[in-house]
Amino acid sequence: MKLISWNVNGIRAVAKKGFIDWVHVSPADVICIQETKAHIEQLTDDIINIDGFTSYWESGERKGYSGVATYCKKEPESVSHGFGLDPKFDREGRILVTGHPGFLLCNIYFPNGKMNEDRLQYKLDFYDAALEYFDSQLRQGNEIIICGDFNTAHNEIDLARPKANEDVSGFLRIERDWMDKLEEHGYVDTFRYKYPDRAEAYTWWSFRSGARQRNVGWRLDYFYVSPNLENRIVNANIMPGVMGSDHCPVVLEID
Repeated sequence: MKLISWNVNGIRAVAKKGFIDWVHVSPADVICIQETKAHIEQLTDDIINIDGFTSYWESGERKGYSGVATYCKKEPESVSHGFGLDPKFDREGRILVTGHPGFLLCNIYFPNGKMNEDRLQYKLDFYDAALEYFDSQLRQGNEIIICGDFNTAHNEIDLARPKANEDVSGFLRIERDWMDKLEEHGYVDTFRYKYPDRAEAYTWWSFRSGARQRNVGWRLDYFYVSPNLENRIVNANIMPGVMGSDHCPVVLEID
């Protein structure tokens, strides 16, 4: 089974750049997108109902902001919106959980903390709520796949200029500490599981100064799996050649 995750930076914008055609030729069974920046009533039918897929959408209270969607070839067994822990984490439209045979798929657009101290604290609180949710599902016996834009590069190998960004949200020690904690709880970064030493493998590039052409990027987009799914990882990869957003898709294949 193949899953793809992609921060599209606006579904209506990327639809004008070939997104629907890309979905048609994609071998994925499930495609998760983040930062849709749209409510479903703002979208055309060709975006919502792509041939061969059923789509599920989660939008925030604020239009033109955040949002996630999951396209499935097979109808999921369940669909949940939000963590259900605190409304402040659910109202921005960042969380969509679909149940599939053998696993729960958490499609999440984690907050960006660059705006100010309040948003950084919100991001950290969101992180803690997410881990609480994942662990609660694990205790119930569920196998979990977590995908999306985490808005943090975990280690120095995960961005082109680590020293220059030590004091920038997205590579702050306190944000990276949570990524460490996630792995201490047993969750597996599937890309690093397959490619522990692969450098210059990024998923986001600034639009400024030709960063993508020079591959001055960050790895912000991940597939994590719960420890009870580790032995089902077949492959994980990054698709830097897919254009249309400042992010590129990431891929997970599981048995």
